[in-house]
Amino acid sequence: DKATSNICTAQVLLANIAGFYAVYHGANGLKTIATRINALTNLLRVELEKLGFKILNQNYFDTLTINTGDKFSSIIEKALNKGFNFRIEKDTIAISLDEKSNLAEIQEIIEIFGGNLNIDNVSLYSNIPNGLLRTSKFLTHPNFKMHRSETEMMRYLRKLEAKDIALNRSMIALGSCTMKLNSASEMMPVTWAEFSNIHPYAPEDQTRGYQELITDLEDKLCKITGFDGMSLQPNAGSQGEYAGLLTIKAYHDANGNHDRNICLIPSSAHGTNPASAVMAGMKVVVIACDKHGNISIEDLALKVEEHKDNLAALMVTYPSTHGVFEEKIKDICELIHDNGGQVYLDGANLNAMVGIAMPGKFGADVAHLNLHKTFCIPHGGGGPGVGPIGVGKHLIPYLPGNPISNNPINPVSAANYGSASILPISWMYIEMMGKTGLTEATKIAILNANYIAKKLENHYPILYKGKSGLVAHECILDTRRFNTDLHISVDDIAKRLMDFGFHAPTMSWPVVHTLMVEPTESESKAELDRFINAMIKIREEISDIENKKIDLADSPLTNAPHTLETVTSDTWDRSYSRTEAAYPYPYLKQDKYWVPVSRIDNAKGDRNFVCTCPSLESYMD
Repeated sequence: DKATSNICTAQVLLANIAGFYAVYHGANGLKTIATRINALTNLLRVELEKLGFKILNQNYFDTLTINTGDKFSSIIEKALNKGFNFRIEKDTIAISLDEKSNLAEIQEIIEIFGGNLNIDNVSLYSNIPNGLLRTSKFLTHPNFKMHRSETEMMRYLRKLEAKDIALNRSMIALGSCTMKLNSASEMMPVTWAEFSNIHPYAPEDQTRGYQELITDLEDKLCKITGFDGMSLQPNAGSQGEYAGLLTIKAYHDANGNHDRNICLIPSSAHGTNPASAVMAGMKVVVIACDKHGNISIEDLALKVEEHKDNLAALMVTYPSTHGVFEEKIKDICELIHDNGGQVYLDGANLNAMVGIAMPGKFGADVAHLNLHKTFCIPHGGGGPGVGPIGVGKHLIPYLPGNPISNNPINPVSAANYGSASILPISWMYIEMMGKTGLTEATKIAILNANYIAKKLENHYPILYKGKSGLVAHECILDTRRFNTDLHISVDDIAKRLMDFGFHAPTMSWPVVHTLMVEPTESESKAELDRFINAMIKIREEISDIENKKIDLADSPLTNAPHTLETVTSDTWDRSYSRTEAAYPYPYLKQDKYWVPVSRIDNAKGDRNFVCTCPSLESYMD
């Protein structure tokens, strides 16, 4: 409850693309591209000055700001007719070039300004001052020199991909981080230039189709959730939390309730909730849960009474991170409203509600929706994400403002619609599934979680269940006894799962030394059974330690994962066989995922950072 960081979706897939761009081009390639861009910009400056235009920035890399005087309107009109958007402010125009720019484009721009350029008779040269030119070496690692052809780059990417467990290999059972299918048909529109090449600040009259899709998606999400308004601006679920709390804060401030700064958060809440509250300037008060994982109504009532004059909000995750539906959710919302607070609902688990329950109807005032989970935008590797917020009618005026307007409400992203280019994924998913399909998906997600819980409950106690004995969309396997009695940790189970070709469930959260499993609706019964059988086999290996059939230090569990190098080495001094290590089930011989590295000491690594980059001293040298 004292968390001050909120790292969720980190846009790391985009960072990977940028990294691969550097790998493909290398230092020389990047310098060549940059030099060419600057040379084209310099040519544009020279030609515009010949025509009598004043360049307001004499130092530049790729952008010129031009004083156009009384020719401003005619230039803008000509530019639009030729398909160019210039950045405009009063009587000045800004033009930015990039690596896709060429001489033909420069020729067209000069014509817009009333000149004529013979591209067969120009000289290109960079004008970056010598004092600003980099002389030190960079990108010196061999990886930035070895992959210059498309063939080599393709093989490099394939080699990296083979080291990962992704959904194209097996189920990823991460509880609360719903990893489900992003179908090819949903992903295809993202590659279309009509979506992928739209500038976030392009004039609205040039993006009417895009606007239609965005408006329709907002409308669909409102109908699904029961909210009156929707903002697609937040770039991630964590940012949606932050935006939702800022909206609540703005609402209280507008009503003169500036002292309302207490945020009640149940211990069953999604992990980023406390950090979001701190970032929004609120003070966190934790609400206890009962033995079934539900919010303790008694503790909630006490905390509400104690803080009623300063109560800003309750953050509730529904269904909770404990994997149960809060049975008194309507009473909880009513209690908060009666004491002047607003209810923020964390929509991380919305995939257990779509088509069945509407948070906007049972009492929530605002909720963030993880489009990168429930509505299929890719979530692996940390992004890209979309975490819009839905709100009741009274909160619509306080939604995040447009970053380039004078809206009194602050934006939370640099663009009005956040990660707009990937919104077609969710639109396609909802459009293709329809009301019946979306509801069926929710039912199957809940069914799959209960199937796993029932199949494993005789092997691993299920920590929380509703009064009916059922879980919601995920279940928590209680492995705490193995840790206290046998010194077998969740890490041991997770690392052994790698030998079966599975990514680990969520470990030690929200309860330490437990495993939280969420299968989603994407997984077939056959894949669920494969995971269940792997967990049963691991339980048998735990029993072997428990019954003294094998020493803990010599068991497959504590030595997992087993690399190809380990099981093919000349020496093998373990009491279990190489086959038990690598192929605990015979089917693995047909399609085996080999982990790239064996076990590491996680805690030691966290406490002793080692940089794989050159040392600072080498840069000084």
